[in-house]
Amino acid sequence: MSAGQGGQMIDTTRALHTLLLVLDLFGTFVFALSGALVAVRRGLDLFGVLVLSFAASSAGGIARDLLIGATPPAAIQDWRYLGVSLLAGLLTFFRYADIERMRNPVQISDAAGLALFAVSGAQKALAFNLHPGMAALLGMLTGIGGGMLRDVLVSQIPTVLRADLYAVAALAGAAVVVLGSMLHMPPTATTLLGAGLCFGLRFMAIRYGWRLPVAKPPDADKRG
Repeated sequence: MSAGQGGQMIDTTRALHTLLLVLDLFGTFVFALSGALVAVRRGLDLFGVLVLSFAASSAGGIARDLLIGATPPAAIQDWRYLGVSLLAGLLTFFRYADIERMRNPVQISDAAGLALFAVSGAQKALAFNLHPGMAALLGMLTGIGGGMLRDVLVSQIPTVLRADLYAVAALAGAAVVVLGSMLHMPPTATTLLGAGLCFGLRFMAIRYGWRLPVAKPPDADKRG
C-alpha cells in the first residue's frame, strides 16, 4: 500500500467517524426532545423530564454499543451525549408551549430520531465488521430502543408494538445503508438516503395512518 492510499484510508475512516458522531448527537437531541415532551405531558417534575430525555435518547445507542463490544458505550463515555440530552430536556421543560405549537411534535421528533439512529447504528455495526444482515437488524434496534424505553417508563404500550410503521421504517433505512456498503457506494450518500427513507415512511404512516395488519381475536365477531 502506498503512502497516498494509506492517507486516503485514514481520511475516509476519520470522515466516517465524524459522520457517525454527528448523526448520533443529532439523533440524541431529537429523541431527547420526544422523551422530554412525553414527560411534560405526563406531569413529571424537572428531574423526571431530564431522566426521560436521557433514557429516550440513549437506550438504543447503549444497547448497540454493548452488543458490538464498543465499551464503554459512547453515551456514557462521551459527555456530549449527556449534555445534548439535558439541553433538550431543559429546553422542553422551560419552552414547552413553544415546542408544543409544532404539528405533532413528539411524533415528528421521534421519527427524526428513529431515522438518524437507524442509519448510524447500521454504519457503526458495519464499521465493527458485523454480517450485513445483523448490521441491518442492529440499526433497527438502535432506532427503536430509546422509544421503547421511553414508553415503558410512562406505562405506555411501546409504539413499535402497536402496528405502526415504526420498526419496519427503521429496518428499511438500515437496509439501505447495508446495501450501499455492499455495493461500495459512498457512505454519506447511503446514510442520507437511508435516513430519508426511514423518516419518509414514518412520516407518511403518521399522516395517513399507515399500519401493519393486526390480528383479529377469535371472539371479535361475537362482541360486535
